[in-house]
Amino acid sequence: MNNKTDLLINHIFELKNSQLSEDLIIQVKRCLLDYLGVTFAGTKLLNKKVDSILNFSNYQSNNISVIGLNRKTDIYTAALVNGINSHVAELDDGSRYGAIHLGSPIFSALLPIAEKENTKADVFIKAVILAYETAILLSTAIQPSHYAKGFHPTATCGSIGAAIGVATLLGFDKKQFKDTFSAAAVSAFGTLKVIEDTSELKPYNAGKAAVNGIMAAIMAASDFSGPIDVLSGDTGFLSIMSKEYDFSNSYNNPTPLINKVYFKPYAACRHAHPSIEAALKIIDTNKINIDDIKKITIRTYKGVIGKHDTKNITGQYAAKMSIPFSVALTLIKGNAGIDDYSDENVNNPNITALTNKVFIEADDELSLLVPNKRVAILEIDLGNNLILTERVDYPKGEPENPITNADMEEKFRNLSVFSGKSQEESDEIIFKVWNIEKEFINLFELL
Repeated sequence: MNNKTDLLINHIFELKNSQLSEDLIIQVKRCLLDYLGVTFAGTKLLNKKVDSILNFSNYQSNNISVIGLNRKTDIYTAALVNGINSHVAELDDGSRYGAIHLGSPIFSALLPIAEKENTKADVFIKAVILAYETAILLSTAIQPSHYAKGFHPTATCGSIGAAIGVATLLGFDKKQFKDTFSAAAVSAFGTLKVIEDTSELKPYNAGKAAVNGIMAAIMAASDFSGPIDVLSGDTGFLSIMSKEYDFSNSYNNPTPLINKVYFKPYAACRHAHPSIEAALKIIDTNKINIDDIKKITIRTYKGVIGKHDTKNITGQYAAKMSIPFSVALTLIKGNAGIDDYSDENVNNPNITALTNKVFIEADDELSLLVPNKRVAILEIDLGNNLILTERVDYPKGEPENPITNADMEEKFRNLSVFSGKSQEESDEIIFKVWNIEKEFINLFELL
């Protein structure tokens, strides 16, 4: 069969009809808990801006919950705002293979539909698995050229994954699944221009992807047919979005791809995490006088060059995208959490001075390891021939260096309390997520 779209849809349908293991269900709960925590935190970071969005949309029907805010709105605005809030803290989950964030566009689309449709927990769980599968499979197949061309996979493949998730919630047949996929694919867009200089639009890409996913499913439900093979041809998704693609290993995974996601302990772009962790390991085992640092060299993969090596920090968004700033922040403050990427630290002259001493070098051997490994080798030159070195192959949160369920709960509590919720409210949400099979319908009242 040469129809690439049919091959993908057939794979998704096989997974849809398969039995779910208990481990897989637990992974969905981990992803949901992580998503809710980062979204709650985002409401604190963007309170006034998202209020403006909600007020503008207030003329529409208002019966869908906006996570973390005591507000109701329409489905599309809820998906947009949830997507924005869930991505702004730079703490949401993702896949290194697809260079994509998953939970932000996917849960932001699925939760409003699930609330509207009174969806049962088992259907919701299956929808999450299929959405993650689609987004990771597709983004992995078109990397690294998709990212190199300047596309933002969270916006492009994230919207297609969200669409498949919505199609699952709505009980679509195979044709409707394909039409949903096609509608999402022809409208998926978003570029990495959003991470440059003073831009604050990166979270918008995630929110727009969630809305696009819902709209694609509505088109299919309204009987709009898509092309025979939306992925192929000169004007197909693959040709436009990538220079080359590889589906050779896409359908041979022994377990659904949601099991390969990472969870983030640090509030920065994932590309910065190996370097942050290397810095933490060095200061955990050495006493360093920051004034003694002559130079910091980071050898890593070439994909970060031109995107995450900037030293021109124009605000919190730029700080979270910058490996030099993140390393300087970690060495001086001892952490890189949500509170650390503050305006005060962005304007801290000591952090700025140390940032300017950080130099990123692309290493050909390390570049060849991507995406199986995203390695950073950090060298701190203290003068007098004293150089401290640390290498990180798998930063915390990768499947090879996992975050435990207890870690997930602690991260959620910290973010939830940061957003203004009480310890008791946080613990109640944690309970309902771990017991989603019985508590899903009651979860929305706490969001």
